[in-house]
Amino acid sequence: MDDVVARLTGTTFPDITLDATDGTSVALAHLDGLSVIYAYPRTSPPNAAPIVGWDDIPGARGCTPQSCGFRDHHGALLAAGVTRVFGLSTQTTAYQQEMATRLHLPFAVLSDTDLTLQGALDLPVFTAGGMTLLKRLTLIVRDATITQVLYPVPDPAAQASDIEAALSA
Repeated sequence: MDDVVARLTGTTFPDITLDATDGTSVALAHLDGLSVIYAYPRTSPPNAAPIVGWDDIPGARGCTPQSCGFRDHHGALLAAGVTRVFGLSTQTTAYQQEMATRLHLPFAVLSDTDLTLQGALDLPVFTAGGMTLLKRLTLIVRDATITQVLYPVPDPAAQASDIEAALSA
């Protein structure tokens, strides 16, 4: 079992509140029901090139297809018992709001721009373009406790459908 998976599985969220693109603040220690939180490095600005060398970083590409996958499978995930879906990155809420609007996301994206959650859980990161970015991983959370960690994520675009299939089985 990967160290990240073993270390995070069974962990209860600390008392941390993150700003969300829907204008709310989400108190992670108070999440109830079944939540899916997918962490991704970053989305590139529209009409702008990605960070130089981005395509050479293993696991960096795929943030937009992953978000679109969760968008496209959102209803089915809810029907399979998921209470809520969240995206998570270190980008600012204002930046994420543009992306969430552009991609028509039906769920909120959480901002850990100060790396508060990252530091508390020691989430894996890498540095690119002078920024500290989350490595791609997904947390399945029941009543504020991480019950499953999907890491690494080999096919970001297919992840939502894979989770849907697993929950429906």
